[in-house]
Parts: sequence; structure tokens; C-alpha cells
Amino acid sequence: MTAQAPDTAAVSASPQTAPRLGLVLTVCCLAQFLVTLSVAVVNIALPAIQSSLGFSASSLQWVVNAYTITFAGFLLLGGRIADLFGRRRIFLAGIALFTLASLVGGISQNSGTLVTARAVQGLAAAVIAPTTLAVLGTTFTDPHQRHKAFGAWGAVSGAGGAFGALAGGVLTDQLSWRWILFINIPIGVVLFAGVAWVITELRHEGSGKRLDVPGAVAVTAGLLVLVLGIVQSGPHGWDSAQTLVPLVAGLLLIGVFVLIEGRFAAEPLMPLGIFRSRSVMAANVVAMTSGAALFGTFYFLTLFLHQVRDYSPLRTGFAYLPLAVSIMVAAQFSAALVRRTGARVTLVAGMTLTAGGLLWLAFLDENSTFAAAVLGPTMVLGAGQGISMAASAIAGVAGVPPHQAGLASGLLNATRQLGGALGLAVLAALATTHVKDLLDGAKPTAQLLRHAYASGYALAFGVAAGLAAVGVIAAFAAPGKPGN
Repeated sequence: MTAQAPDTAAVSASPQTAPRLGLVLTVCCLAQFLVTLSVAVVNIALPAIQSSLGFSASSLQWVVNAYTITFAGFLLLGGRIADLFGRRRIFLAGIALFTLASLVGGISQNSGTLVTARAVQGLAAAVIAPTTLAVLGTTFTDPHQRHKAFGAWGAVSGAGGAFGALAGGVLTDQLSWRWILFINIPIGVVLFAGVAWVITELRHEGSGKRLDVPGAVAVTAGLLVLVLGIVQSGPHGWDSAQTLVPLVAGLLLIGVFVLIEGRFAAEPLMPLGIFRSRSVMAANVVAMTSGAALFGTFYFLTLFLHQVRDYSPLRTGFAYLPLAVSIMVAAQFSAALVRRTGARVTLVAGMTLTAGGLLWLAFLDENSTFAAAVLGPTMVLGAGQGISMAASAIAGVAGVPPHQAGLASGLLNATRQLGGALGLAVLAALATTHVKDLLDGAKPTAQLLRHAYASGYALAFGVAAGLAAVGVIAAFAAPGKPGN
């Protein structure tokens, strides 16, 4: 089966190679832009959503995490479905579901409906995202072209989040928070038409078509319960039953997932043997820590600008422009850096810049201005993210057989989203606890509130810098320049 798969992939992909490469790249990048846009676009609107639908301070992050957790939990299954049943067909189904969920979320009248719609969006994104990377990997057969395509994909992955913050600010300020979801509908319609026209069908013609549904359910349930436990630590403390029970249950479910994959699944969702590749392992650890860093930045920088510096949604959105531009510019050089220096040097450089930018942000206080204390570190952070995203995309599928392209790309996206979801939960819990301790027993004056919020968010950025430093260490395990 594995011996025939590369030939099948090559034959199926050949009609895409010459005249439509640019169109294929455009469609895949637009799809990835839609997915990453929807992660960040809600951050700017969180205060308006909280006021409109009555979210509590601790439950508000579920507007973000309902999306990221289902996204992370089902990415592996999404990539596997696309490999088996046809990437074009599954691509179209994912876009249609995502567009419908955006409509439901936009018209939601209560917090439960919105969170459910966001979870369905995440499920659809779990189909779309790995398909984009798998299509690029099998369409661009020339290594030089493939690296450039992955560089463009990496630029969109990072900049989509930053531009999502800008779009969220404009839409929330000028229209309503509901338009952060309605905006996906015309994008989804255009994207559906583009995929139907440009992408040819490609599937793995192996004999088995069994899906590891128990594995997908176990890992997603485990992540949901684990994040619930982390969230509960804020109001109840880390040693409370409300925190410890879901934490233990989540870890047990993730252990069950590993057991299913290693012992019982006939066609595992995540074959554990894929981690024998140094390149895949390093790329995924970098993706996880990078996701935690970027998701945390979007969440806490938005709150800092709104709650501490009194920025409007529109002004907050424009504050993300330097970050977006830095990501896009740096990502354009990432593929060339990988070719010249290898994945190891490129990833180390990218994650070092990421950690440095976050550490710089850890010095924020209530008197920090945008020009003096936000502009510089966000540009450094953006450069690091642009370099590391594209390089991790290249390293994450390096040497993977074509019939496992969906699996490898799904795994890479899953670890990035998993890092974002778990990282945000941990950072939010730490920040909330720190703010609560500073305010405990004190009269909550406006000045004290600003100080407490700024101190809590600075702590979160400092911890995020530590997570990015773990990514630096992991990057040393990536392959060096070929021939060295």
C-alpha cells in the first residue's frame, strides 16, 4: 500500500502543476487566511461580546477556546479524512460548514449558541487547514517552488491573525461584533467557488478507509476537560476539586488516546512512528510553543490596550498592523533561509526573536505607551513568528510520503492550535490569579485596577517568553543544512 501511494499521488497531482499553480496557491492561502483570521478576529470584540451576551470574566475565553480546542482535537481526523475520501470533496464540505457556522454565530442571542457555533467553526477549520498544506505539498513538486509556496502559506498563517485583529477592530467599532462572523460568509462563498474550479481531486487509493473515531473523540474530550480544569484554577485555585478533577480526567483521556493509537487502532489517527523523524518532532514542538506565544499575544495585548490604555476597538485593531507587516515580510525570507542555512538555524532564529519580543512585552506597566513599549516588541515578535511559521511548515512535512501529507500537515496544525488553546488557558489562569491577589482586600480604584491588569498581563507575556524559549531548545533538534 505504501509503495503505491507516492505514484498515485504524483499521477493525481500532475494536472495541477503547470498553468494553475498560482491559482492553487491563492486558494490555499485564502483558505488558511480564513482559518487564522477566525482565531484572532474575536479578540478585539471580546469586551463587546461579553457585554452583549453576558459572559463572565472566566467564561469569556471560551469564545476563543471553543474554536481552538475543536480545531486542535479534530485536525488529525480532518487530515486523515481528506487523504482517504478526496481533498477537493472534503475541502468543499469544510468551507460550507464553516460558512454556515459563521452565520449561526453571527445571529446568536445567547452565550451558549455563540460558543457552540465557534466549536463547529473549529471542527470545519480542522478539515480545511490540513487540506491546504497537503494540497500545496503534493501540487508543488519542485523543492524550490514548494518552499516558496510554504513561505507564502506561513506568511498568511501569521498575518491572518494580525489582520484579523485589525478587521475585528474596524467591524466592531463601525458596525457590530456580529460582523466579525458575518464577514466569513462572502469569503466562504468566494473560496467555495475557487476550490470547485481550481483544485482537482486527490485521494490515497489504499485498500483501507477506516477512520480512528475513538482516537479523535478521546483526544478532543481530553483537551476540552484539561482546559476546563485550567480555567477553573482562576476562581477556585489549583488545589480545589473543581480544578483537580478535570485536570486528572483530561490527562487520563489523553493517555487513553495514546493507548488507542499505539495498541488498538487498526489505522491510527496519529501513528506514533511519525515522531521518529527529528524534523517532524522539532517542527511540532516549535509549532506548539509558537502557537502559545501568538495566541497569548493576541488575547493579552488586546486586553492591555482596551482595559489599561483605553483604546477603542478600531484603534486596537490598527495597533496590530506593525505585527502583521512584520510577519508577512519575515515569512517571505523564511523559505530562502531554510534553503541556505537549513531548518535548524532558521527555526532557532525565529523562536529566539519570538522569545525576545515577548520578554520585552513583559516589562509593560500601566504607564506604557504604544510607541515606547508596544511597537518595538510586537515588530520583533512578528519577525520571529513569520520566520518560524514558514520554516516549521517546511520541516513538518519534510521527508513525509505523499500519502501521509494530510496526516503530517494536520499534526503540525494540531500542535499549533493545541499550544494556543492550552497556552492561553494557562496564561489566562496565571494572569487572573495575579490580578486577584493584587486586588485582594484593597479598594478597587481606577488606578489600582489599571496597575493590577497591567501587572497580570505582563506576567502572562513573561511566561509566554519562557514557552517560546522551549521552542528555541527544540529547534536545535531540527535538521541542519543538507550536506552538512
